[in-house]
Order: sequence, then C-alpha cells, then structure tokens
Amino acid sequence: MSPADEPNSEPLPTALTAAHIVYGLHAFAIGLGIVGASTVIGGFVGSVPSIVAVIINYLKRAGARGSWAESHYRWQIRTFWFALMWLIIAVLLIVTVIGAPVGLGLLLVLTLWLIYRIARGWLRLLDRQPMYV
Repeated sequence: MSPADEPNSEPLPTALTAAHIVYGLHAFAIGLGIVGASTVIGGFVGSVPSIVAVIINYLKRAGARGSWAESHYRWQIRTFWFALMWLIIAVLLIVTVIGAPVGLGLLLVLTLWLIYRIARGWLRLLDRQPMYV
C-alpha cells in the first residue's frame, strides 16, 4: 500500500479498543504456550484467548473499514489462519519419521514468526500506524 492509497479516516474508538484486546489476547496465548504444557503455536491457535480474539476480529472489523486500523484487523486475522495452516503442515510432517525434523524446525520458525507478528502489529497500533501487508 502506498502512502497515496493509505486510508485517512479515523476508526471507531471501539474498533481500536477491540484491536488492542485482540493483540493482548494473542500475546496472552503465546505466554500460555511458553509457560504451559503446549507449544507456543499450539497455545496460539488452540487456546481460548486466541479463539476469542479471532471471533472479536470478525465481529469488530466493520468499525475499522476505510481507516488505517482496517489493516490491523487483516494482519490479525491472517496471522491466526496462516499459523493454523502451518501448524497443520508441521504436524503432518512430524507424524512421518522422515519429515519430523522439518516439522519440528517449522514449529520453531512458526513460534518466532508469531511473536514477531503480534509484537510488530501491536507496536504499530500503539503508534496509530497501519500495517502494510
């Protein structure tokens, strides 16, 4: 997205609050994965906080349409669904003996990717900057 294409209207305050809540829920889910019995990625896509977060995304994104915050909703939704897709691929690789090292490596990369996506998105939201996806 070029600066000329950048939406300039302000999002509804509730849309901004919801975006912050979603980043917080996702960060909490990552934290649960770090300290809990599951993996970070498992905690991200399979925990109640992240599932609630993605539901909030779909329910509240209309309040951000046409504004710079719309890109954050797209960023958050894509993060969740791509994480789920890559988790499924990693699990399928892990159950095969030959693909297990690749699947485990993929889980590590996916964990780092999730932490990056949530941190980068939340920092840009705090700065009231759109995400360029």
